Amino acid sequence: MPINMQTHLEQEISSLRMKVLEMAAYAEKALDKSLRALTERNSELAQEVIDKDYEINQLECEIDEFALRLLALAQPVARDLRFIVGCMRIIVNLERIGDEAVNISERSMLLAHRPPLPFSKPLEQLSQVCLEMLRTAIKAFKDDDSELADQVCTADEQANELDMTVLRNLIDYMVQQSPAVERSVHSILASRSLERVGDLSTNIAECVIFIVHGVDVKHRCHRF
Repeated sequence: MPINMQTHLEQEISSLRMKVLEMAAYAEKALDKSLRALTERNSELAQEVIDKDYEINQLECEIDEFALRLLALAQPVARDLRFIVGCMRIIVNLERIGDEAVNISERSMLLAHRPPLPFSKPLEQLSQVCLEMLRTAIKAFKDDDSELADQVCTADEQANELDMTVLRNLIDYMVQQSPAVERSVHSILASRSLERVGDLSTNIAECVIFIVHGVDVKHRCHRF
């Protein structure tokens, strides 16, 4: 590939990275606000997340179009090809995280108008774990850091365990307190959305490992 064309591709790759990081910042912000809405019982904050979800969706469309144009015109190979394909996978997961933030916000708006459940610690712990997983996955992408990405994969086990703790606690409570069934079900749905955020953050981390090492660890997520 001529040097001037290679330089142009490097510039385009750099632009693609910046666009993905911009979308990641939007998704992180949406998740953070949805979790604050859940814990602070803040309906206005929840509505803000719902109203701004279109921004994340719009960015996904723009980046997808940009990446497809790069593939068609630059015909990249090796690491450049992996990077573009990895970015296209990452933005799909970021868009889904935005959707989960909306789901959590919708649950938050309903729960804000009901009496609080007597226990919330495991759900708050799950919130912090999943938010940190997303932030770490984004940093791993930003820095091309596969070791950091591997940490996200490992943290997914903790998220799964906390999700099961929330589920067990609420099922036990529903057995004892039937009037609390509605609130408990919505809390379970919020917990499931958080667990899904953990899975999606792990997917992003797997994309980083694919970009850096060319190794596809999807579905097994082991140390490479």
